[in-house]
Amino acid sequence: MHYNNFMIQNTSCNFALIGAGGYIAPRHLKAIKDTGNKLVAAVDPKDSVGILDGYFFDAEFFTEFERYESFAENLRKQGDAHKIQYVSICTPNYLHEHHMLSALRLGANVICEKPLVLNTAGLDRIIGYEKTYAEGKINTVLQLRLHPAIQELKAKVDADTSGSIYDVDLTYITPRGKWYFESWKGYEYKSGGLALNIGIHFFDMLIWIFGSVKNVVVHKSTPSMMSGRLDLAKASIRWYLSLDQADLPEENKAQNKAFRSLSLNGEEFAFSEGFTDLHTEVYKKVLEGKGFTPEDVRSAIECVETMRTAPFVEADIDSKHPYLVDSFDRH
Repeated sequence: MHYNNFMIQNTSCNFALIGAGGYIAPRHLKAIKDTGNKLVAAVDPKDSVGILDGYFFDAEFFTEFERYESFAENLRKQGDAHKIQYVSICTPNYLHEHHMLSALRLGANVICEKPLVLNTAGLDRIIGYEKTYAEGKINTVLQLRLHPAIQELKAKVDADTSGSIYDVDLTYITPRGKWYFESWKGYEYKSGGLALNIGIHFFDMLIWIFGSVKNVVVHKSTPSMMSGRLDLAKASIRWYLSLDQADLPEENKAQNKAFRSLSLNGEEFAFSEGFTDLHTEVYKKVLEGKGFTPEDVRSAIECVETMRTAPFVEADIDSKHPYLVDSFDRH
């Protein structure tokens, strides 16, 4: 954890938002507003960003990144009261590193969406940028660590000194149409692949709760589905990630609603509710100087990097996630 340079109690800070037209941007807009701060600039190559009016009507808007940087630099020259103090980054994964570097060069702190970077080499680079441009710090969004039910589970696991290994099944099915595979998300060199793009926050959560990574196994991987086994210090985890609508339980198919499930020793752990305001909680932590740092995500980035390069391993039926057994022919 670190104390950032712009933490001023009861004082509004100036924010910029890069990636204002994306899916996750509204959560950041809400968090900036809920914490009493001001959005002075927003950037997106697409101009379908009318949502800004519902939060910050007077924010400057740019479709060209270079024009935004010139604007931000002019504000910086006017002094601390005018400069952009935080840059929130909601852009495609492969652009995160560049946009973090831009923010640090402007002397701003960073709040960057998941995944922070595509690999450990990128993680080392941005840590180097922090040291070079020491005026600002990088914070990432690990909102599941702030979910009350997940915090309670971690406390329970931490208190368990029996040495027992938890049997865990993680299932996350979030259906996507054909557009997904034609967008940047469908290209591994831009998104980092399925495990990074939609799984990183769950893997971070599991490592945070159950401890260090002991072994990573991938049983099957396709553009729309990935499954394997993850052995941690206190858990053996069968995991299944899918974008396939056909994988949804029947009760979720009618509304095309994402399905999240985490079971421990055969008992369902309820954590699907309570996601709405977690970004605001992340922002509160950042503004207190207690945000999640690049080093906080290293274990999860390393884990997913291994998943992306690991050879497929055939396993007995008990080692495979139940959804993989049921859907093997379809995938």
